[in-house]
Amino acid sequence: MDPESLELLEDGLRKTMLSNSGTELDAALAELGWAELLSDMSEVAIPLVFRLLGETGSHAAVLNDVVLLTAGREVGSTPALPYAGGGWVVWDYAGASENSTLGGLPLRRVDEGGHLRLPDARRAVGWWLVGSARAMLTLARRHALDRVQFGKPIASFQAIRHRLAETLVAIEGAEATLSLPGDDNPDLTALLAKAAAGTAALTAAKHCQQVLAGIGFTAEHELHQHVKRVLVLDGLLGNSRELTRKAGAGLRARGSAPRLAQL
Repeated sequence: MDPESLELLEDGLRKTMLSNSGTELDAALAELGWAELLSDMSEVAIPLVFRLLGETGSHAAVLNDVVLLTAGREVGSTPALPYAGGGWVVWDYAGASENSTLGGLPLRRVDEGGHLRLPDARRAVGWWLVGSARAMLTLARRHALDRVQFGKPIASFQAIRHRLAETLVAIEGAEATLSLPGDDNPDLTALLAKAAAGTAALTAAKHCQQVLAGIGFTAEHELHQHVKRVLVLDGLLGNSRELTRKAGAGLRARGSAPRLAQL
């Protein structure tokens, strides 16, 4: 896909996600050809769609499609997804009103799940986390430029600049990890990419909350929605701490570390 077409696609998806969420967004994405895009151009579809989900704060059941595509199963069913601490969840719109504690996402806990390969799904959630982190950084940066103390914007204060800079470095590092091809060892690369994205998103939540100060705690400000979302997404398909330990255990058992990127 050429850059101009990709830009048009991104603009269309962003507008769609800003005006729809949940089942409405599922239907809108279906009309836009999400299934065909995922099947034919997953390397473009996954980073684009899931990053925009994070940036816009919307949600859709598209993660199920990524999991099912990797497993070679029919798109449209509802697979159980592993969650941090050994739990399992399913995407359940019907039960969303009864269980709305998982970051505004319609996830319902279940007793057990299956054994699915999840490299593409972990990358997808990683891009979702990165998109949410970008959204938080945008809110904090805007506040730092607008908020005036001692006669100058707080963006000029060194402490504020350092927090925003550390957030940006964490996000760009996660994006670089998510962009690694991982042809030789896709499972390990996806583990580390998801862990890096989770760490970056949690770093963004911490620093951006500090920059926004008291206003970031209020229900009227949208930061809290992104914070809740990344706390849930970090745990989905394994949180950053669990995945790092799992990757380390695998490397110890192997006795060597593969080259993940040519530097």
